[in-house]
Order: sequence, then C-alpha cells, then structure tokens
Amino acid sequence: MADMAHRYDGGFPKIGIRPIVDRRKLVKAALKDVTMNLALEAARILSETLRYPDGSPVECVVNDVCISGHKEAADCAAKFAKEGVGVIVTVALGWCYPLETMETNPQLPHAIWGFNGTERPGAVYLAALHAAHNQKGVPAFKIYGREVQDLDDNTIPEDVQAKLLQFARAGLAAALLRGKSYLSIGSVSMGIAGCIVDESFYQRYLGMKNAYVDMTEVTRRIDKGIYDHEEFGRALAWVRENCKEGPDPNPTDMVIPDAQKEKNWETVVKMALIVRDLMIGNPKLAEMGFEEEAYGYNAIASGFQGQREWTDHFPSADFLEAILNSSFDWNGAREPYIVATENDNLNAATMLFNHYLTNTAQIFADVRTYWSPEAVERVTGRRLEGLAANGILHLINSGPAALDGTGEQTRDGQPVMKPHWDITPEEIDRCLKATSWRPTYMDQFAGGGHSTDYLTRGGMPVTMSRINLVHGVGPVLQLAEGYTVDLPEDVHKKLDERTTPTWPTTWFAPILIEGDPVFDDVYSVMEHWGSNHCAISYGHIGADLITLASILRIPVNMHNVGAKRVFRPSAWSAFGTKDLEGADYRACAAFGPLYG
Repeated sequence: MADMAHRYDGGFPKIGIRPIVDRRKLVKAALKDVTMNLALEAARILSETLRYPDGSPVECVVNDVCISGHKEAADCAAKFAKEGVGVIVTVALGWCYPLETMETNPQLPHAIWGFNGTERPGAVYLAALHAAHNQKGVPAFKIYGREVQDLDDNTIPEDVQAKLLQFARAGLAAALLRGKSYLSIGSVSMGIAGCIVDESFYQRYLGMKNAYVDMTEVTRRIDKGIYDHEEFGRALAWVRENCKEGPDPNPTDMVIPDAQKEKNWETVVKMALIVRDLMIGNPKLAEMGFEEEAYGYNAIASGFQGQREWTDHFPSADFLEAILNSSFDWNGAREPYIVATENDNLNAATMLFNHYLTNTAQIFADVRTYWSPEAVERVTGRRLEGLAANGILHLINSGPAALDGTGEQTRDGQPVMKPHWDITPEEIDRCLKATSWRPTYMDQFAGGGHSTDYLTRGGMPVTMSRINLVHGVGPVLQLAEGYTVDLPEDVHKKLDERTTPTWPTTWFAPILIEGDPVFDDVYSVMEHWGSNHCAISYGHIGADLITLASILRIPVNMHNVGAKRVFRPSAWSAFGTKDLEGADYRACAAFGPLYG
C-alpha cells in the first residue's frame, strides 16, 4: 500500500497539559480538583477537534497531579519527555509561584491559559508567568478570556477555545517538522535560487535534516526493477482507466508515437513509486533483497529537479508530482506526499506548513500573471465582475498540481479541498474526470510525458503563501488570503491560451485592504511577491501561518490578516505595539531561530 504503517514510525507529538495550583495547603485543597477539571476539559476540546495527518485524534497528556513547585514541575517534564509531548499548555485557576512551576524547555511551543475569575484570579499568575518567560527568553503565548467566569464554571469560553486551538494547530505543525528530513532529488533546476538547499534554515528554524539523492538513483531503480512490481501493475492499470489523455499541443512532426507514449506512462508510474519509496521507505523492497533501499530517508517532503537534465532525456516528473501531492492514488484516499516541482525546497517547506495546519493537499503554482480589469477587457471584450472585479492573478503550475485543486470535492454543495479521511470515492472520481493529461510541449520537455490540465473551481477561500530567504535577514514568510475565481468560459480560454494551456490554472483574487501599502490593489500583491512560485492552501489560514511563523521565529513581511486574528507570543508586544510588522522582525531577530 502507498500509505504504509511505517510512514510515522516514531508516532506523533502529543499536547502536554500542565494544571497549576497554589501549594499552600488550604488553597491547594480548595482549587486542585477544579483546576484539574479545567485541564481535562481543555484536553477534551483539543482531542475532539484536532487530527493528526493520518486522521487519528490528537492525543493530550494531562499531568497526573496539579503542579505547585519544583519537584512536581520536574516530574511533569520527565513524564512529558517519556510520552513524546511536543506542545505544552499550562492551565492556572489562581496564583502560584511562577519560577517554581514554569517549564523552560525553549524548543517546546508553550501557551498559558490564566482563568479569568475574581475569586482566585488566574490572570495574576498568567501575568507573572509570561513575564518570567519573557525575561528568561522563552516566549510563551498568553491566553486570557474576555469575560469573567465564576469559580465553579468548568466550561471554556469560545474565545479561549479559539486561541487554544490556533496555538495547538501551529504548535503541532512545528513539532511535526522536528527530526524529519527534506529529500533533494537532483539539484538546482534552471538556475532557480529556491532550489538551493540552505541546511542552516532547515536545521536552525525547522529542526529538520537534509538528504540528497542524484536523479540517477531513480534511473537505477527503474533499470534494476527496484520497486514493488505487484503495486506497479495495479497502479498502471488504474492510470489507464482513470487518467484520460488530452489533445497533443505539438506540431505533427513533433508528436511522440503512441507506442512511446505508452512506454512513457510506464516510466512515470515507476517514478512515482520510486520517489515515494525514497521518501518513506518500503518494507516490500527488503523482501525483494534490497534492504538498504527499503529504509528511505524519513522525508516528509521532497523535491525533484527534473528540468533540464532529466526532462531532456526522460519523461517529465509531472505525473509523479501530481499524484503524490494528491490525497489519493491507486490505493484510494491517503495523506498527500509533499513533492516540490523543480526541487524548489522553499515552496516545499511552505507546503508543509500549510499541510500540517490543514491536513489537506496543496497546490504548487507559478505566480504567472497579473490581469487588470482593463487588460482583460482589452483582450477579451469582457469586463471582470464579482470577486474578480479588481483584477486577478493567474496561478498556473510550472509542473503539476494536486488533483484536489480541481475543487471537485464538496461540502454543503460548495467546492472545497478536504483532509483525505473525508474524501469519498465519488469525489476522487470527479477530480480525475476534471483532469486532462496533456502531452508535454516537446520544445520544453524533449523526453515527453504528460502534464495535468485542469481549471480550479471558483468560490473557494484559499491562502497563497511562500517562504523566501533574504540575505541579512534569513527566512521571511509572505501570504495573501483570497478566493479562487470562476471566469466566463470564453474569457478563461482566451487568457489561458496566451500562456501554457496544458497546465492547471487557478484564478485568484486576494482580499484587498483600502490604504494598505501592499493589499490596496491586486497589482501590488503581484509586485511584492518574493518569488516565481507559491503554495496555495484551502481555507483562510493566514492567522495560523502567522502563529506558526512566530513559533519558528520567522518574520512575516506581507499579509492581509486582521490584527485581531493575529496571535503571537506575548513577548512580541514588548518590541512595539504600534508597528506590529516591525515588532515581529525585532522579536524574531532577538530570540533567534527556535533551534539555535
């Protein structure tokens, strides 16, 4: 099976919950039970709401006793380490001694919820503890409910729940990265700087390792038959039945003969199997006598260089990238594999962020063109309307995109992109039928192959994002929330045919903010984008991305998220409350990368 049990052999990080209580005997007796109940309720909400990438509920570990001093804090830290806790939430109903009860592991994202009640104000402990965290250089997220609660109220208000969940999603995403690998298959594609693997970025900011394999390893495994032959037969049969070929765009004298196209299909299916095996390993290979090849590289993301050293001779990697990035294949629905076109590892890292925050597939795309309303009217004779009225961005992949990006999955009749466990066989079938596999342009891909050609359905809330590396600054994150857009068929056709119509298209309209230096108009969004590539995720997840970036100490240089949705560690306010973007840069520089 494609999604083998060993994919996450080490298990998933858990959320550790630390109930805190005053150690004075009478106070402790009065508050320990209600504090523990609040901690258990927080655990219930987190576990019932959040899922791991395989679809299983997130596990919470509530400390066995309320922490009131050094000994219990140390015991809790040992318990959490043994249990594999990767994210911490402290729950306090009233006062306790901050320096004696705090957790100081700087690599574990930490939030503190101080109960808003007047009898035993947890807010006082919250204020003292977050001050201690800031003073010691261990930033923590501060959660304080807006409304005063009664002491015997064991419910968690909606605003507190929202912050707990936003923090936990981002904290788990950071923890899921830790200790895993990015696998670079090949090197730099066509001089694109995003292909340069900066090991310092992965190690110091993400806690990840890097692995490298030359593209000749894929050739070797094809030639030597180092792949699951039974699965290959099933996969090829599935492809023949479900992957419909589209019109060949090449001049007659450059069209590949049908026999060679069929051979190319066999090759690209083998490529998909081999790249997956390189990423996560495959026990089946050990049974075949290939023990070393069976291990894989523990890679949660990879990139395939492709152009041009591969594509001048072999079929393009479009199929392997499209099918691995999708939430399904010949084995049915399963978690996507993050694979970057052209080995753009910075886009891969962005796709990882998005995937771990949403558990959905990601669209990899070129930021190809800004179309103003005036330019569209000049070219097509039609005026843009609705969401597109202020102009649109043509996001069209330089290779393939996940087939989930067709928008053929639905919820309440609206197009969506779902976690794999929610996708039905009928939705998989619709995604496949909405995709045409077009022969590649031979003047660009001399080895042939087939590219995905589809049009993303309009009306989906999506977030476009990208990590860039900037000399003297380090990594920075930019993002734009907006919507996919439907254009009249004739308008789409005219605009699409001006570029590469054999590739998947997403028409995107960012949400504008009047007077904003970047988001005042669509042109400025295009003008300020930091690279030729972007990742597109379903949902308006900009706030979660900002929270995750702050955990990793990556400043955000461009976003259109409202200030009230932004949630960063409380220390960020000490770097300025008027200019939040500048404060973010200063805080990230002062605290440094999460892993040093």
